[in-house]
Amino acid sequence: MTTYCNTIINGNCTQILPQVPTGSVDFILTDFPYVNRYTSRDGRVIQSDNFAWLKPSFSEMHRVLKPDAFCVCFYGWAHIAKLATAFRAAGFRPVGHFVFPKRWTSGTRFVRYQHEVAYLLAKGEPKEPAYPIGDVIEFADYTGNKLHPSQKPVTILLPLIEAFSAPGSLVLDPFAGSGSTLLAAKMTGRNYLGIELDAKYHAIASQRLHAEQVSRN
Repeated sequence: MTTYCNTIINGNCTQILPQVPTGSVDFILTDFPYVNRYTSRDGRVIQSDNFAWLKPSFSEMHRVLKPDAFCVCFYGWAHIAKLATAFRAAGFRPVGHFVFPKRWTSGTRFVRYQHEVAYLLAKGEPKEPAYPIGDVIEFADYTGNKLHPSQKPVTILLPLIEAFSAPGSLVLDPFAGSGSTLLAAKMTGRNYLGIELDAKYHAIASQRLHAEQVSRN
């Protein structure tokens, strides 16, 4: 029997999520591969960097999430129409929006790109928090994308997990990358379930989670 708690699975989330029990996840926090045919400056690519996963993954995310619960997903502004169509079809509705301003420029075209964004999505009618967090969270720690081409710092994920889940609950990241969401969940006393397609990044995430466990012992 597969254990879906405090583990990261190497596989395709559209194939793994159907095996996860319905209504078993308390909170979802994920960073999708939202730039089509993405290649980093040093030539790294992200597997399945297209949109075939979009509708089936959102449908499964909605199914495994408990009633009246939240999902936070980072996204790329250029593909908002595809994203909104997929999450609305699955049954999610937007109830908030986060902006993460940076102190540096991550790219330049018609403008200089100096922030990232994420939606707060709701399944059902979750209770409003007693002390809501602000919707602007500074992207203060620069990771250098050393572990993953779109690596997020743990520091911007911690307040999201603390605000929208309780200690001991289960946090899911179906696009786990280098494991930052899972690490943040572990650091805040939550359980975690991660899915990562690329074996290289799965290994990196596993190593980070193991190192965190060792540091606590």
